[in-house]
Amino acid sequence: MKRTTPLRAAFGVCLLGCALLAAAIGWQLRADALPHVSNVPTASAEQLDRGAYLARAGNCMACHTARGGQPYAGGRFIDTPFGRVVAGNLTPDAQTGLGLWSPQAFRRALHDGRSRDGRLLVPAFPYTHTTLLSDADVDALYAHLRQLPPVQQAQPAHALRFPYNTQAALALWQILRFQPQRFVPDAARSAEWNRGAYLVNGLAHCAACHGSRDPMGGLRQAFGAADMPDGRWFAPSLRDPAQGGVQAWPTERIVALLRDGSVADAPGHATMMGPMAEVVFHSTQHLRADDLRAMAVYLKDLPAQAEPVPEVEPAAPAQMDLGQRLYKQHCADCHGAQGQGAPGAYPPLAGNRAVVMTSPVNAVQAIVSGGFAPATAGHPQPYGMPPFRTVLTPAEIAAVASFVRQSWGNRAGAVSSLDVQRVQ
Repeated sequence: MKRTTPLRAAFGVCLLGCALLAAAIGWQLRADALPHVSNVPTASAEQLDRGAYLARAGNCMACHTARGGQPYAGGRFIDTPFGRVVAGNLTPDAQTGLGLWSPQAFRRALHDGRSRDGRLLVPAFPYTHTTLLSDADVDALYAHLRQLPPVQQAQPAHALRFPYNTQAALALWQILRFQPQRFVPDAARSAEWNRGAYLVNGLAHCAACHGSRDPMGGLRQAFGAADMPDGRWFAPSLRDPAQGGVQAWPTERIVALLRDGSVADAPGHATMMGPMAEVVFHSTQHLRADDLRAMAVYLKDLPAQAEPVPEVEPAAPAQMDLGQRLYKQHCADCHGAQGQGAPGAYPPLAGNRAVVMTSPVNAVQAIVSGGFAPATAGHPQPYGMPPFRTVLTPAEIAAVASFVRQSWGNRAGAVSSLDVQRVQ
């Protein structure tokens, strides 16, 4: 009788594990296409209003509208570390949009990450967050999208790299990184806190950007710091008070930032730019005061957790001299000789946490592409900053950024030309 060696036993366990995983993937891939729909009950005015509001809260139009394109008709390219994703057409066109989708098919997409025809959806579509939504809210969103003007606009295919462009890879990803669920209120918390949790984690899907990711793109820590998928902006940690955390802010100031896009009397000043300016412009400025306050209460209550701060090395004297000269020439008239800014107009740079974050990406991006706050009811004509990408070289932009990050008491790392080129 042959004795089983440890190596043979390990090989057998490995084979068994592979067989079980293959079976799990096969099971995950099994799904029927749902029937076409032609007659959908007419939605009530209340449901339509609710759906339009929820679409605002989720900022659905931002991703599902190409630059210069028809609202919700899709076609916007979204670059990810795994390749390019193309946002789909959400208008009720029968050939290229949601015209043949039933309410059940729409629920399955938002709750389970699966299309009407049974295919698994790429997680760039935030079903890991919309899975939390109630059936009533999903149905209201569906009703709102059904009454939009249909736009016939076919979408190009995603350009994901192998193996991320396969259904088997998506099935494995869902097995390892996704669990369909619904929002369950925390009985130990207030109704206001729970409403904020529902909005922040579900509809607004804030952690889709503000969350650190593992190599597979799964959410490692919600509300942690992360580079945006295209690398052009940095999403600061909402847990770290030195980055995007608001734990020390009065609730009213958090509400004001989400509503107006800029507050001058918050700790370290705050002005929304880049992707967050879009969020405020298209979404949060339109939300009800009670919902903004609920979101503020939830965000303020996030556990404070400081991100690691590397030791700061001073910039070279020659770089600081160049940065000082360029700052005096191009920046001081608005931001002040001592980085003090101008109240109600230009933000201070001294003590500005967007300037001194460990990642220099947002500071560099503001210089390269300009800084533009959203136009809101509270700030209908906000001051903006012109882009300097055609005025200054990468070395000069790096010098200005380094000077600003290491002057007037600011302590942050120097910026190199390579840092600027990565952003550009």
